Amino acid sequence: MSDTDLKERLADRFREVNGDHPMTAADDAYATAWYTDLEGLCRAAGRDADEVRRLMLEGRLPLPGYLRSDGAEMVPADLFGLADQAGGVDALEGWFRAHWDDETTAGQEWSAYLSGQYVCLRSVTPSTIQYKDALVAAIEAAPGEPDAGTPAWTRRLHALVDELDALEPPFTAYDRLRFGGPVSRDLCIDAMRARYPRPAPDPAGARPVRA
Repeated sequence: MSDTDLKERLADRFREVNGDHPMTAADDAYATAWYTDLEGLCRAAGRDADEVRRLMLEGRLPLPGYLRSDGAEMVPADLFGLADQAGGVDALEGWFRAHWDDETTAGQEWSAYLSGQYVCLRSVTPSTIQYKDALVAAIEAAPGEPDAGTPAWTRRLHALVDELDALEPPFTAYDRLRFGGPVSRDLCIDAMRARYPRPAPDPAGARPVRA
C-alpha cells in the first residue's frame, strides 16, 4: 500500500473519530505550536512514517491529535514515549492497562488513548490521566463542600485549579467543535476562577512598613 493510501486511510479514520470539522488558521497555528508533524517526528526518531501509520490504523498506537489543513498529521512530541517505557509497541497495551485495577476502566482508557483525543493533557501517561481525573472530580465536587465560599475553601479550590492548569494546554476552537461544547479548561479552570475569585493576600502576612 502506498504512503498516499495510508495517509488517506488515516485521515478518514481521524474524521470518523473526531467528525469532519474545518481547521481555521488559528487552529492550524495552535496545532503547530503544541504538536509536531508525524513525518518530521519519524525522521528525527529514525522510524518509518508509513509503519507508524499502520500501527495507528491497527489500534496499536494513538491516532494523531490534530489533522492540519494542509493534511499534516500532528502528534505529540513524545508519541513513542509510552511504547518505549513499556518495552515496545507489542507490550504497550498490557503495560498501559495494568495501571488500572478495574478491567472495564482499563479498557475504556486504552480506547480513549488510542483515539488521540487526550489533547487535554500536555503529556499523556497513565499517571497524568489519573491525576487529571482526580483533579476534575475534586473541582466539580468543591462547591458542595460544607465550608464552600470561605477563604480557606477558596484557597483549596484555587490550588486544585492551578494544578489542573499546569496539566492542560490552552485548547483551540476546533476542540470545542469535535467535543461538542465546552472543554475541561472552560468548565474547571476558567469558569471556576471567574465564579470564585482568588482571595486577596492575607494582610497578616504583609511585611510591616518602616517609617
